[in-house]
Amino acid sequence: MNKMLTTVFALAVASVTAFSTTVRADEVKTDIQAKVAMCIGCHGIQGYQATFPEVYKVPRIAGQGEKYIAAALTAYKKGERKHPTMRGIADSLSEQDINDVSAYYAKLGQGEGAAVADKPVREPSAKVGELLKKGACVSCHGDNFAKPIDPSYPKLAGQYSDYLYVSLKAYKIDNNPQIGRSNGVMGGVAKQFSNAELKALAGYISSLDGDLKTVPQAKFR
Repeated sequence: MNKMLTTVFALAVASVTAFSTTVRADEVKTDIQAKVAMCIGCHGIQGYQATFPEVYKVPRIAGQGEKYIAAALTAYKKGERKHPTMRGIADSLSEQDINDVSAYYAKLGQGEGAAVADKPVREPSAKVGELLKKGACVSCHGDNFAKPIDPSYPKLAGQYSDYLYVSLKAYKIDNNPQIGRSNGVMGGVAKQFSNAELKALAGYISSLDGDLKTVPQAKFR
């Protein structure tokens, strides 16, 4: 009889533990779904276009470096990156929210397609090669623009060219309350180039193979 009671008690404990574990997993899933819900409307749609300050595709962020995403969101929150929509979203996120969202997108879509390391590097034209050398771009963004030397720097290979172009131009803008990016290093680099040269750089970098992608996502219900 005692043996039977012990067995029944053990099964009951195991059932409660399994249920608790399932509930916690569901809570975590629901929590991250709530945190990224605002992101999906733009970053979860292939080719979705923003219209401010001009028309361009919103960046691919799935597969981007976790620390870079966190740094970018923090910069929007502090006003170092000026964009009304992104500022509003970043303001609504706590530091923990930013870390969780960054980790989510860094892992999203991993394992899809061939590894970047297995793909050959596409050589730039002579003109673009000179521009890259002038800006010393690979010294921070790494080989093939897919392996930044610091995890807080972005992967750029395969990013939309129009987004890269708008971003590079933003580093040239000073004293504008609505648009612009404050970064001493990137500001110094971008201001060396004409807009036509920045567009050529953006076009080349966009043509490279990289980890970045847009993973289509429906709104969570």
